[in-house]
Amino acid sequence: MSLAEKQIVIFGGSSGIGLATARIAAEAGGRVTIVGRSREKLSAAQNELNNVEIAVADVADEAAVNRVFAALETIDHVYNAAGSFVGGTVLENSADFYRAVFEARIWGSFHIVRAAFPKMQPNGSFVFTGGVSTARPVPGAWATAVTTAAAEQMARALAVEIAPLRVNAVSPGWTDTTMWDQIFGEGKQEIFAGVAEKLLTKRLDTAEEVARAVIFLMSNDSITGETIHVEGGHRLV
Repeated sequence: MSLAEKQIVIFGGSSGIGLATARIAAEAGGRVTIVGRSREKLSAAQNELNNVEIAVADVADEAAVNRVFAALETIDHVYNAAGSFVGGTVLENSADFYRAVFEARIWGSFHIVRAAFPKMQPNGSFVFTGGVSTARPVPGAWATAVTTAAAEQMARALAVEIAPLRVNAVSPGWTDTTMWDQIFGEGKQEIFAGVAEKLLTKRLDTAEEVARAVIFLMSNDSITGETIHVEGGHRLV
């Protein structure tokens, strides 16, 4: 199915995988709206892509998400790329410290589906973001592992619940995006090199490679309830 003239909404669309998805969707002729918390970052992304609309909203804010979809007449595809890494063991920190990661990946997708559903077109779809941490959790990242698993399960559950609308998930591995610049700082490349050496492909994902999986899920009318893994064979090592 062509994405030309389809209304596509991407939460977390100002950077990383979300931005890469917006670029490909716009190049395919889609009418793309990118959503994020920072107007400054959204404006920069809009200037870079030149042919997308922007909307400021925190995916965890139900009222804000409702306003995004209220401004649109119809909706064809929605991708929730919003989410961040929150490190710490289950015995550390407070519940509030970890709350943001749950809000974005789980409750954010909940808000999106409820707000978008009345305007979704018959061949429409939702795509959520899981992650390799579902299958390969590591110490100090329990919150991310739980929420990526939840996003993937939500895709399966909602595919049954809101059929014939389609619901899928993309599961990235270690992907070289600016999010990791903030987390690892100057040590990022050394850490990435160590990770890459363990992968079957001997390299990390790019944001564009994950984005192309998202576009595929939007474009194929027969795929629903699935999770596509883009992680260099990480689950096998």
